[in-house]
Amino acid sequence: MKRRHFLAALAGAGAAGFAHAMEPSRAMLAQAALRSPDVIFVPTPNQVVERMLEMAQVGPKDVVYDLGCGDGRIVIHAAKKYGARAVGVDIDPDRIKEANANAKAAGVTGKVRFILGDLFETDISEATVVSLYLLTSLNLKLKPKLLSELKPGTRVVSHAFEMGDWKPEKEEYVEGSNVYLWRVPPRKA
Repeated sequence: MKRRHFLAALAGAGAAGFAHAMEPSRAMLAQAALRSPDVIFVPTPNQVVERMLEMAQVGPKDVVYDLGCGDGRIVIHAAKKYGARAVGVDIDPDRIKEANANAKAAGVTGKVRFILGDLFETDISEATVVSLYLLTSLNLKLKPKLLSELKPGTRVVSHAFEMGDWKPEKEEYVEGSNVYLWRVPPRKA
């Protein structure tokens, strides 16, 4: 997408009343324009979304980050059902546009925001819960970021894909998929 089209779309989203529209930095614009998504968008089934958020014990004091948020369904559900603040990150401008439209339709624009950006570069330090539906190879690449940026005790849930030698605290089988839960451990002195 050309930069001027992207900025026009962003301006349109702001004019439509999205409470937390975020203007991306030039670096994010360049990065989003240069790199394609790491995975294709495959929606997480609603029953899996629900179980992921239940396993993470999401509540109104949480800040949920969905890395590779797609259409925003995990972010929206976390805000609508559990009262959490939630942030979705995706590198695909079409997914961000769709997620914002879905949030507006669900009436949660005041509790959610969507960031057009690279999940490997986005600051996730405020998250108390992180959700993922990537590949094991991407989870492994993301693992050092999760362990260094997130506070100890932060919950990480993944649909279908593991984290190598980081063993999950909990694992369940839902709708034909595994769902995994980890907690960021205390930092070593």
